[in-house]
Amino acid sequence: MNVRRLIPTTAVAGAVTLGLLTLSACGGTSGAADKASDGKLSVVTSFYPMQYLAEQIGGDHVSVDTLTEPGVEPHDLELKPRQIGELGEADYILYLKGVQPAVDEAIKQAGVKHTVDAATLTTLEEHGTEAGHDHAGETAEEHSAHEGEAHADEHGHASEAGADPHIWLDPVKYAEVAKGVGASLQKADPDHAADYQKNTDALVKKLGDLDTAFESGLKNATTRTFITTHSAFGYLAERYGLEQEGITGIDPESEPSPARIKELQETAKKDKVTTVFFETLASDKTARTLASDTGLKTDVLDPLEGITDTSKGDDYIEVMRSNLAALKTALGAK
Repeated sequence: MNVRRLIPTTAVAGAVTLGLLTLSACGGTSGAADKASDGKLSVVTSFYPMQYLAEQIGGDHVSVDTLTEPGVEPHDLELKPRQIGELGEADYILYLKGVQPAVDEAIKQAGVKHTVDAATLTTLEEHGTEAGHDHAGETAEEHSAHEGEAHADEHGHASEAGADPHIWLDPVKYAEVAKGVGASLQKADPDHAADYQKNTDALVKKLGDLDTAFESGLKNATTRTFITTHSAFGYLAERYGLEQEGITGIDPESEPSPARIKELQETAKKDKVTTVFFETLASDKTARTLASDTGLKTDVLDPLEGITDTSKGDDYIEVMRSNLAALKTALGAK
């Protein structure tokens, strides 16, 4: 995955050293280091999708800090020395490798025993500007069958370079991750294992209900193709038999070529696309220009990399249901 404004490894390593020296000299700072004193498991998460899992599953037994503040595009995150230093004081770290290289390096340096990479808890796949092969005319069931074959071919290759990390946008994959997180929290804090299991089961049920809502809501649609700013929705598209057409690839910062714009214009006409989606934390300029040039509507499809005051919902479930409503309207689903 090409990610924006990466911090060189040497710079991150230097910041790690500085952060640890600062922590030692001051005897600790506010945040993760202080929260162990309240008897709760001190948890640090990388960005919102990981924070949501930790809070939902950890419940009253955890104190959760997240490295990415609301409104900050996760790929752009630059860690402060204080944050890096506090990583080493956490009881448990939950992150998603491949989204934030600066975070990946800092977590590696922190050396916390209970460190969980969510990417290892499910199977990652390759996605580009399109979600997959041409499945025109297929039913959702037929598409799912092909998807299953593709998954079988890719099993065991979760760590391949270039894999799409946007697993949280597929409720089924997100539920797989939730189960893994629940199990790892039980190991980190066995005294509260029963509560972690109970909370995991409750979250998995909510995600199952969300999956059912998407499956039934998108079953009968006029078109199965949608255009979005960057290709964050490949897993969701494959899950529900849709075709994602990203203006850019996995990297939201990359600029589309004139050839890609022409291709999207042709696709929009051929597949009766009605809407170009943009997102909340990235520029909507290209999406609005494409929509204007092709006479299409615009709407928000939120990749849920963070919750802000402008998000269409207060948490993951609410925003995902807003995404479903937007897709149903755009695709003409009955």
